[in-house]
Amino acid sequence: MKRELWRNFDFWLFGAAVFMSLFGVMMIRSAIAGNEVLAESVPRQAIFISVGIPLILIVTAIDYHLWGSIARFMYIFAVISLIIIYIVGEARFGSARWLDTGVILVQPSELVKILMIIVLADYFTRNNNSPRDLRWVLQSFVLTFGVVIWIYIQPNLSTSLVIFIVWMAMLWIMGLPVKYLAILVLLGVILVIAAFPFLEEYQQARIMNFIFPDPEARHGNVYNVEQALIAIGSGGWFGEGYGQGTQVQLRFLKVRHTDFIYSAMAEEFGFVGTVLITGLLVFIIVRCLYAARTAGDLFGSLIAYGYASMVFFQAAVNIGVNLNLMPVSGLPLPFLSYGGSSLLSSVLGIGLVESVNLRKKLM
Repeated sequence: MKRELWRNFDFWLFGAAVFMSLFGVMMIRSAIAGNEVLAESVPRQAIFISVGIPLILIVTAIDYHLWGSIARFMYIFAVISLIIIYIVGEARFGSARWLDTGVILVQPSELVKILMIIVLADYFTRNNNSPRDLRWVLQSFVLTFGVVIWIYIQPNLSTSLVIFIVWMAMLWIMGLPVKYLAILVLLGVILVIAAFPFLEEYQQARIMNFIFPDPEARHGNVYNVEQALIAIGSGGWFGEGYGQGTQVQLRFLKVRHTDFIYSAMAEEFGFVGTVLITGLLVFIIVRCLYAARTAGDLFGSLIAYGYASMVFFQAAVNIGVNLNLMPVSGLPLPFLSYGGSSLLSSVLGIGLVESVNLRKKLM
């Protein structure tokens, strides 16, 4: 690859992603301190980072147009992999969405999110000259639904919503009028309400506990959120110090290395610390949006926009859950929450955006 291409490499974006990933390992270490059951989480996450950083550079070096040329095969692969995980997947936290490879547990739906960004970007690029009518919307919906349905029945509602959000973001970028997007959102809300009786029991419980919380709860989602709010409040302006948070170290705060890592961070680094880390997430999103705006073609632009919308939605929902603004969802905080599949999904997206950056002057 020509050396001059790397002049367009966004070192700020790369540096922010690497820093966030390393900071995430540091927070995971603090969150699970003294817990022998979770002792392997830190070295495992460190291994994924050691793989993920070179992976960013490898994906960057590959011309992103290659992925567009095999997008249809990637879609078929995504559907087949989700069908397999539905059949043979290992049940975890009430969801059969994990594949035990014998060495590590893999969550295919996390990687499928990135595949769908490429697939949808390719679809909208190929149909760029089509009228923005109902048929155009329905065709893209069917394409999206073909993957989402297999994620939903695992069951994994939160990841299904992420992919739908990416789809809607691309519809908006492609010029679908806002009023039609509003109609789609309204229809989505109506559909969720209508589908409530058919949700899994734990999914119904998450929603009902958010609407009608039990103040006497001593376990479960309500208790976890209450402890998260206590942790956030305990942090004050500058936090109690790394490894010194009482809610975290005394284990009142559950799943503190995954769903509620934001609360653990708030307790130990305070309001100032959370603002800085949230600011870095915003910075990553802004750099991706800049890559989209300066991309050499529509396909590259849609990839960057799609990834930015994915990171934004996941971060907003995760932080919203920690602040008791949304029902517990299970969505990880990008780069920070424990989880190898989630981290690889995040770094793959960074690599794709960097690939778009490198080739913006070649079009």
